Amino acid sequence: MKLRLETAAMDAITVRLFDTIDESNMAWIIAADQTLRNALGGALIDLIPSYTTLLVHYDSQQLTFAHVTTLIRNALRDLTPAESQNGQLHEIPVWYDESVGPELPLVAKRAGISIEALIERHCDHDYCVFALGFAPGYGFMGLVDEGIATPRLKTPRRKVAAGSVGIADRQTAIYPLLSPGGWNILGRTAVPLFEYAKRGEPLLRPGDKVRFKAISKQEFATAGGDTTPMEERS
Repeated sequence: MKLRLETAAMDAITVRLFDTIDESNMAWIIAADQTLRNALGGALIDLIPSYTTLLVHYDSQQLTFAHVTTLIRNALRDLTPAESQNGQLHEIPVWYDESVGPELPLVAKRAGISIEALIERHCDHDYCVFALGFAPGYGFMGLVDEGIATPRLKTPRRKVAAGSVGIADRQTAIYPLLSPGGWNILGRTAVPLFEYAKRGEPLLRPGDKVRFKAISKQEFATAGGDTTPMEERS
């Protein structure tokens, strides 16, 4: 861990702990999150953990920039990784099919494996939730097996259906609602991530784990999933 403080705004500081994304970072990020919340107390407006950093938004009426930086450095001086991340394991059922996962053939071809093997690999890992962003309830997860890692689409879609599960490079994610997107879509889930987020209780939180489970079209439909095919690059 290499602590660096970077100005993000007049009342916000980026606390950088690492330079590369790794699942082992999360024990440190979570420990720093808990420590800084305690250290800043009522002067803290918001604290957002991510892959390698934490964004600290503070009340500039209570604390000066110099005071905040001193508090942060002192609080994190003897930081040790959290022994337990206390994250939940979520099993997310996914219907993997070309009609709702149009990049299944592309990703499989690039990896030199069958579509069935690609699905198995995508399901054969517990993914760490590194951060939330882009859309309410959208969790950035990783790390995907290097063998199936795939660059983002050169031309993003204007519309990606809610529940779409995709990968980009070594990350994977679920689109909570209809939105633009450039990730490679492999399938779709009926889990209503946006509904959780609207209630202020996002299903996925940094430090959680996600395990994908392949299900049939019938199981997906019974769970309330939308079987409408993905429109071609729309």
